[in-house]
Amino acid sequence: MSFNFQNREIDFVQHRKKFFTFSLAAMLIGVILLLTMGLNLGIDFESGSQVEILAEEPLTAEQVEAEFAQIGSGYTPDDITLGGDRNEMATARFIGVLDAGEIAEIQSYFSENFGAEPNIGTVSPTVGQELARNALISVLIASVGIIIYVTIRFEFLYGVAAIVALLHDAFFIIAVFSLLQIQVNVPFIAAVLTIVGYSINDTIVTFDRIRENMKLTKRVKDFNDLAAVVNKSLVQTLARSINTVLTVVFAAAALFIFGGEAIRSFALALLIGLVAGTYSSMFLASQLWLIWKSKQLKKQKFKSKPQPEEEPTV
Repeated sequence: MSFNFQNREIDFVQHRKKFFTFSLAAMLIGVILLLTMGLNLGIDFESGSQVEILAEEPLTAEQVEAEFAQIGSGYTPDDITLGGDRNEMATARFIGVLDAGEIAEIQSYFSENFGAEPNIGTVSPTVGQELARNALISVLIASVGIIIYVTIRFEFLYGVAAIVALLHDAFFIIAVFSLLQIQVNVPFIAAVLTIVGYSINDTIVTFDRIRENMKLTKRVKDFNDLAAVVNKSLVQTLARSINTVLTVVFAAAALFIFGGEAIRSFALALLIGLVAGTYSSMFLASQLWLIWKSKQLKKQKFKSKPQPEEEPTV
C-alpha cells in the first residue's frame, strides 16, 4: 500500500472553516457531556477500595459477585474486572473505603475458599485528589515546556498553535471517555500524556516542513502566498503522517483486542488520541498558524507603509 501525494494539488486551506467548525462543535459537545454526564472516575481518583483475587480456575463476573454476597452481611462490588490468560484473576472495586474489620473479613473468606489471600488497596479522598492534581500539573508543565521549546526553535506563533492542537487532542479523549462512561484511571492519564508527546511530534514535523518551504519561497507577502506554502507542506507530509499513524494504530489496536482488561482503557485512549492527533497536527495547528501569520504580515505591511506628511499650518 502506497500513499503518494507528491504530485497532487490538494487545497486544505480552502476547507479550514470546516475544520474549525468541526473542532469547535466537538469541544462544545465535550463540555456539555462533562457538565451533564461527568467522568466515570476510578478508584485512583475517588475514595474507594480495590480487591484483587487470584483463583486456580477461570472466574466469571457473576461468580465473583456471588462470592462477595456470601461474605458476612454481604458485599456488592461497584465494578468487577477479569484478567489473566484464563480469567483466573479478578479485580473488584468498591466506591467507599473499607475499614479494617471489613478488609480482614474479606481476606479471611477468600483465603479459606480460594487458597490465596487477596490484595486489598485503599485510596483515600486525599490521595485521589492528589493524583488528579498531579496529572493536571503534568499536562500543564508539558505544555509550558513545549511552547518554550517551539518558540525558541521556530517562533511564538508556531508554539501557540501547537499547544492549541495539543489541548484539543487531550480534551477530545476526555470527551469520548465521558460519552462512553469508560473508567478513568492512572493508565488513562498515561495514555493522555503519551498522546501529548505523539501529537506535538507530528505537529513539529509539519511545522518544520512549513518553515523550510517558507525559506525556499521567494515571495511571501499575503494570505494567498502563505496558503500556497501551507498546502504544499501538508501535501508533502501527508503520506508520512498516514503511514506513521497507521503503524501505531495497529499496535494500539492489538493491545486493545488482545491485551488484558487492565490496559484496555489505555489502548482505547491511544487509539482515539492517535486519530485526533493526526487530524489536529495537519488540519488545525497549521490552519491556525496560517491565519495568525497572515494577520501578522498585514500589521507589518501597514507599519512599513510611509505615512503621509502633515501639511504645515499657517
